Amino acid sequence: MPNAKYLLIGSIEAYSGKSATVLGLSEQLKQTKLDLAYGKPLGNWVNNSEESPIDADVQFVNQILQLPENRLLPSLLTLNEATIQKRLCGKDTTDYQHLAAVQYQQSKGDLVLLEGPGNLEEGSLFGLSLLDVAKIVDAKVLLVTRYKSVFLVEALLAAKQRLGDRLIGVLINDIAPEQMQTVDTDVRAFLEKHGIPVLGTLPKNNLLRSISVAELVERLGAEVLCRPDRLGLMVESLAIGAMNVNAALKYFRRRQNMAVVTGGDRVEIQLAALESSTQCLILTGQLPPPPFILSKAEELEIPILSVDLDTLSTVEIIDRTFGQVRLHEPIKVQCICELMQKRFDIDRLLSQLELKPAVALP
Repeated sequence: MPNAKYLLIGSIEAYSGKSATVLGLSEQLKQTKLDLAYGKPLGNWVNNSEESPIDADVQFVNQILQLPENRLLPSLLTLNEATIQKRLCGKDTTDYQHLAAVQYQQSKGDLVLLEGPGNLEEGSLFGLSLLDVAKIVDAKVLLVTRYKSVFLVEALLAAKQRLGDRLIGVLINDIAPEQMQTVDTDVRAFLEKHGIPVLGTLPKNNLLRSISVAELVERLGAEVLCRPDRLGLMVESLAIGAMNVNAALKYFRRRQNMAVVTGGDRVEIQLAALESSTQCLILTGQLPPPPFILSKAEELEIPILSVDLDTLSTVEIIDRTFGQVRLHEPIKVQCICELMQKRFDIDRLLSQLELKPAVALP
């Protein structure tokens, strides 16, 4: 059997959409009948099992892909303050490059998808940076990046200088509608001219950036006052109910699928929120809402959460959560697969990897 090809999916900053890209790619690759394997050498959110620790993102990806056990590769290290401190103090002298070679070099299958660290530097302390891993397994690199402005081209040019010919393409995502034409013409043409193939451009999508109410409960340490059966609702925006009720009503009516943060004593704001496109109501100050608010929320199937935090702290936590969205909801998986199907050039990727599909793509 010929050796497997390796594709390392990296990014120049954390939370750029690497796991989403793996899932979208895998859905397309499954149609080719290629034999896939998957792993994430550097974990950062691990569920420890008795056997071996596997990053929670890896576990979720595998739930979707349903790979055989020998096609799911273990994470080599959990990157957190504790493991970094051990390394700095000399308590961890493991040769992780050797470990990576042992664990990954003999992987079975046609194509091994490896999810890289958060940026180009992460993992350097352990010899497991993106370029380190690429060299160990002789991988090609696909960079995934969010589009914020045309300054992105400078970061990608710098990445090309570091990765060289290993960089076989970029996927630019989270592009605002008004910027899509600039990306698809000027940015694409410039990057292609400088040897950086643009394999896909994905528009901004509110669903992919959304957070489940359940995740908010966990991040905020919130008490669920009603409708615990509706924690799967997805929140796409955040609204703060700190104004008068007339201003609040106008504000809320312009928003969709929001979480509303307001004081437990602001009953008129709570009522206005329940009459708008609200996915959950988050009450600060540990003041319980009156029974009629709970009753109306029950009827409308809107969860109410109570937090032992002030409004500013609550909003800061939620803002951070929006910036660290994970893809652990099936509706998001379906969304990214559809976007990738429309906007990613899988044929060009396979050509760059010198892979021929076992079954021709439709």
